Amino acid sequence: MDRVADVSSAALGRQISQFGQTSVGAFIDAERRRGRGALSKRSGRFEKEVREEADDGWGSLESLEALKTNFHVEKPRTIITRNESPDISFDRSINPYRGCEHGCVYCFARPTHAYMGFSPGLDFETEIFVKEGAAQLLERELSAPGYVPKMIAIGTNTDPYQPAEKTHRIMRSILEVLARANHPVGVVTKSALVLRDLDLLAPMAAKGLAKVAISVTTLDRKLARLMEPRAATPELRLETIEKLAAAGVPTAVMTAPIIPSINDDEIERILTRAHAAGAREAGYVLLRLPLELRDLFTEWLVANFPDRARRALALMRSTRDGKLYESSFGTRMKGEGPYAWMIGRRFEVAADRLGFGQKTKLRTDLFEPPRRAPRQLSLF
Repeated sequence: MDRVADVSSAALGRQISQFGQTSVGAFIDAERRRGRGALSKRSGRFEKEVREEADDGWGSLESLEALKTNFHVEKPRTIITRNESPDISFDRSINPYRGCEHGCVYCFARPTHAYMGFSPGLDFETEIFVKEGAAQLLERELSAPGYVPKMIAIGTNTDPYQPAEKTHRIMRSILEVLARANHPVGVVTKSALVLRDLDLLAPMAAKGLAKVAISVTTLDRKLARLMEPRAATPELRLETIEKLAAAGVPTAVMTAPIIPSINDDEIERILTRAHAAGAREAGYVLLRLPLELRDLFTEWLVANFPDRARRALALMRSTRDGKLYESSFGTRMKGEGPYAWMIGRRFEVAADRLGFGQKTKLRTDLFEPPRRAPRQLSLF
């Protein structure tokens, strides 16, 4: 702990000072980014140049319009993503969208926008890629010879029920394919829009084919607005849990991420409210700050919680062997050290006391591969 203390007093001081003294041009004007999470358009790690918006003295920035969301069509060659990570409970997932308009400042998926030549900051929230034809791709992959069904996780990277889903309905089309094929699915979201698809999810759940996890990060409306500006309010998420459970859909609550000195005092309250609403499974993840997210989150933290920033970052470092992030399997989700141990024990004690149970195991024996159109006429 002595080494961590040294890091927090020296490196943290320099880091906090860096963001406290950054020029105004590095940040997007508050009025222009109203309803957005990140403060800036920090360049991605693959860019050779760094660009900043700066006023020329004539008030030019004041005349710029508010940030708008732009949609880009993405036509992937495959839709199911495979993984071999030993610290997550699924080996395949689908992400209908790249980027997320919810604008959660802590989102660990932000760095993926750098692959598209966009900023993991404000671009992640305003430049959204829509995977058109996802349902057709899914049908093709599920009907491939030798396909073995296992639960497909949706919403593990970006939210499938973000605002774009209201018009593009990619998630809806994917669920329709999975429902027809009797294929198991697990959904993670912080949006009440998931209730739109109860007509699909409830019958699937009755067969043991579907479950939903709702992310509840805080019960504080003001804090939620700062961290997750375009996501559903905490109360609406609890109502969503209640309606899903009432419809017979196995429902979990995800208290993720837990952020030191920001929402770590709410663990027991969130679990209590979620259990009362009908959630019967629970999970948590300690804040993860990979790649560009480290600086994006730090500048947000310093700007919004200057009195807590030093302590929050010091606690994060204490769980990552003196670093702000450690990507090693086994520790990246929960961290290690005294603070991480304390968070884990608090969560376990509260979950046991409230009666949260074992994870729902979905069925795979009902799977029927989608029928593909024949390539030539049958002789019979």
